[in-house]
Amino acid sequence: MGETEKNVGGWRTNKWIRAAVPALLLHCSIGTVYCWSIFSQEIADYIGFSKSATEWAFSFAIFFLGMSAAFLGNVVEKDIHKSSLIAAICFAAGMAGTGFFIYYGGQHQGSILVLIGIYICYGFIMGIGLGTGYLSPVKTLMLWFEDRKGLATGLAVAGFGAAKAIASPIMQSLLDNLGEGGIYKMFLILAVVYFVMMFVGHLLLKKPEGWHEPQAKEKGQGAFDVIKSKPIANYIGIWLMFYINITCGLALISQEKMIVKCIGLAGAVGVISTVSAVFNAGGRLGFSAWADTMKDRNTIYKLIFILSIILTGIVLVTGGIKNGEGNVLLIALVLGLIFVVNAGYGGGFSNVPTLLSDHYGMGNISAIHGITLSAWGFAGLTGNQMATWIVSKFGTPVEIEHALADGTVELITVNPAGYQCVLYATIVLYILALIICFVMVKPTEKALAAKKAGK
Repeated sequence: MGETEKNVGGWRTNKWIRAAVPALLLHCSIGTVYCWSIFSQEIADYIGFSKSATEWAFSFAIFFLGMSAAFLGNVVEKDIHKSSLIAAICFAAGMAGTGFFIYYGGQHQGSILVLIGIYICYGFIMGIGLGTGYLSPVKTLMLWFEDRKGLATGLAVAGFGAAKAIASPIMQSLLDNLGEGGIYKMFLILAVVYFVMMFVGHLLLKKPEGWHEPQAKEKGQGAFDVIKSKPIANYIGIWLMFYINITCGLALISQEKMIVKCIGLAGAVGVISTVSAVFNAGGRLGFSAWADTMKDRNTIYKLIFILSIILTGIVLVTGGIKNGEGNVLLIALVLGLIFVVNAGYGGGFSNVPTLLSDHYGMGNISAIHGITLSAWGFAGLTGNQMATWIVSKFGTPVEIEHALADGTVELITVNPAGYQCVLYATIVLYILALIICFVMVKPTEKALAAKKAGK
């Protein structure tokens, strides 16, 4: 796109309104899917099912996020207004439907119909809204911010990560103040709020004037054709390292609260959860902006995996989770691991679209990005479940005391050895991902030329 085309319609003055703001409105709404842990126990208690039974709703939401992104990527590619409207309707309808089935479950506790309804609404319908909403602004951002594509996508995806930190206290306040049935009332209220936010984002979102799809797209070259135009091992490597990063991140993040309790910080769980969410969002923005300065964006993944391996290895060697209570150094190491994994987890997301555009161009980037997000869907089914299985099979549950604000003491059941065993699995996977980075994902022609020129 030439200078003349760039300035048509004053696009430089509109890029925040036409790309950044709508991206944040969309991603800050759908990112609240990660607030699940705030209200999952309340849902289980209200409808008369175990927490483990309701947990599948979150797993299904992440799975259908990935699958809808993979199968609807072409819709996003052709018409961002249609896809962003689909996202707003499905996400809000899924939330409202979840609220209705929670309400019904309160009247008919233990009804399997309620559980299936929540799976469909929170998992499937909201999942479609998540996938299309996640994809819709990404290509548009990269078009508006041509020279800082990483910063642009990082900004939007940071909104997805920051949504948890922003929405968690709001949701907790609603639960505390809405009285009887507050859990379903919260969903109905937020369905309206998020629909308004996403609909405004849908109205504002627009590609820059003068943008023309590359010639290859006009010839009808599909996403898989573009992927196969280069060695397929290259794409498989990107998919695998993305999948592994999410799986490891979810494995640790799903046990984060219990790990924090193990090291004697039960009273600070909420604060640490918020700080880790900030690191998650900061990693999305920071790592992607940093990658803009690198010759090869794949270098950022190497850094993420190396940092994760080092911190995981140190906590394993020192037995930080098992021995951390009362030891300031070990507590700092465990918290450091939690924060680094959260930052790397977020950074892995924000760098995927720009890494793919470097390798495969912008013509079919929404469709290719959508296919790649299928890794997120599968990781959503495996990450949490892998960690839960390891904790249930290894180590021994123990009870620890936690002093409450009113002076009483409550007993908390934890499994420090089990959480340590989760780290053995994640460090192996991180090492595998690092090997994939070096062996399967090759530098782009642009990166090789820049290296050769010494730029």
